[in-house]
Amino acid sequence: MYRFTLLVVCTLLVSCKSEIKQLEEKIREQLKTQEGTFAVAFKDLSTGQMVLINEHESFHAASTMKTPVMIEVFKQAAEGRWKLSDSVEVINEFKSIADGSLYSLSPEDDSEQNLYTLVGKKRTVYDLVYDMIIVSSNLATNIVIEYVDGKKVTQTMRDLGAPDIQVLRGVEDIKAYEKGMNNTTTAYDLMIIFEKLATGQAVSPEASDQMITILLDQKFNDIIPAHLPAEVKVAHKTGFITGVHHDSGIVMLPDGRKYVLVLLSKNMTDMEAGTQSLARVSEMIYQFVMKNKSSSD
Repeated sequence: MYRFTLLVVCTLLVSCKSEIKQLEEKIREQLKTQEGTFAVAFKDLSTGQMVLINEHESFHAASTMKTPVMIEVFKQAAEGRWKLSDSVEVINEFKSIADGSLYSLSPEDDSEQNLYTLVGKKRTVYDLVYDMIIVSSNLATNIVIEYVDGKKVTQTMRDLGAPDIQVLRGVEDIKAYEKGMNNTTTAYDLMIIFEKLATGQAVSPEASDQMITILLDQKFNDIIPAHLPAEVKVAHKTGFITGVHHDSGIVMLPDGRKYVLVLLSKNMTDMEAGTQSLARVSEMIYQFVMKNKSSSD
C-alpha cells in the first residue's frame, strides 16, 4: 500500500512538473512573436507552482514603483507617524535628485489632471495614495514620495525580501533620468511584494487588505485582466512609458484561490501588439490554473 501511494504521488509530481513546463514553453513562444525583452513571474499561492522567465532581469519600474510607495505609506501610518486621514498640501514643485534644482509636472503628461487644479489646497494622504494607484497620478506620486522618502521605500522593500526594487525618485525628474538615476525593479521582486500583500504580511493583515482594496479599483486593465472573466478580481498596478508596458498583481478566483502574476517588458517596438501579447500570457496562466483545479477535483 505504501509503495502504491508513493508511486501515485511521484506520478502526480511528474505530471505537474510536465504541465508547468508546457505552460512555460507556451508563454515563451507567445512572447517570441514580439520584439522586445520580457519577464514573467507567476506563483500559484495554493500549490506553490511557479513560472519564472527572466525573473531577475532589471527593468525601468515605470509606475509599478507606486505599489512599494503605497506599502511605505501604510507602514509609516502603522508606526504612528501620521494618519491616513491627515491632510497635506498639494504642491507642484519638487527637487531633482540629480542636483537639487526645482522642477514641476505638466498635467498634459499625466494620466490624471484634476489634482493640478487643487495646488495650494489640501488632500488626505489616503486620497493621494488612491489617485497614485488607481489612475496612476504622477503628481500624487511625487507629493507622497516627498512625504515618505524614497530611501525609506527602498529599505522597506529590502525588509520584505525584495533586494532589487530601487525607488530613487519621483516622476519626470528629467535631470536624474538623463544621468541614469531611475527607479528599477525585477519581476521576481514584484512577485515577492504582491505575495506579501496577498498573505497579509505587508505591514499587517489589516493594512494588506486596505491596500488590496485600493489595487482592485485599478482603471488601467489592458494586460492581466484583459481576457479574464468578469467574476475574476485582479488587484494590480501597471506601468507604462515608451517601449515599456508592465502589469503586476494578485488574481483572485471566485473559489477563493489566488495567484500572483508579474509581466514586464522593455524595448518593445509595437506597443499595442506587445500589450496584447502580454494579455494573452495572462489568459494562458488563468486557463492553466483553472485546468489544474478541474483535474484535481
